Amino acid sequence: MDKWKGKNHTRFPARDLLIGGVDEAGRGSLVGPLIVVGISVRFSQLDELSKIGIKDSKLLTPLSRRRMLSSMMDYVESLCICKLSPTDVDFGVLFSSLNVLEAQAMAAIIEDIVPHIAYIDSCDVNPVRYGERVAGFLSTNRPKKIISSHHAEAKSLVVAAASILAKVTRDYEITRIREQYGEIGSGYPSDRKTVEFIKNWIVEKKVLPPFVRKSWKPMKALLNREQCITLDQFVL
Repeated sequence: MDKWKGKNHTRFPARDLLIGGVDEAGRGSLVGPLIVVGISVRFSQLDELSKIGIKDSKLLTPLSRRRMLSSMMDYVESLCICKLSPTDVDFGVLFSSLNVLEAQAMAAIIEDIVPHIAYIDSCDVNPVRYGERVAGFLSTNRPKKIISSHHAEAKSLVVAAASILAKVTRDYEITRIREQYGEIGSGYPSDRKTVEFIKNWIVEKKVLPPFVRKSWKPMKALLNREQCITLDQFVL
């Protein structure tokens, strides 16, 4: 797990609360890291984020995300980026669950950005339970309140801003993989180009690419279908 910290201020006027937002990018991908990002913004700056036009990153083009990121950084008080490699994800799935791994990452991020109130995007079917799970991993810098909900990026400007940073970071990581290995598509199991790339790699090299998640069900199905390699050869 790699974590990158931005500027982090712990003292501010009591009248000006820090509002935190945490979101992820790349959760369902076969390829590349899972990126979890948290940012905090002063309550007084939320109107400025609204004027920029901040919205869910999935509703923006890659170019729009990059431009919006540049504008919104003027109002971000602190940020933290956590990069979970495919190996991190595989170990998380093997020893607990992806939800637990993501909750641990979100807790570490919240402790770093020190918001008074934290809005988080729930990956659990039960958002209240997920919020309690994240809170359970906190040891220091506990916010006064954690608000966990589904599709939080569509409800909270700060979570939407975090989603933009997460997606731009994830896009950069995928670009790095493309530059080294060639066109891999989007990295998601619904992308035929991605599936064909991995299948051809397996047939040709008899091993899995180093940048894929071995624990994913679509990956296991692909391996079984090709019958040229088994997941048992890749003990985590």
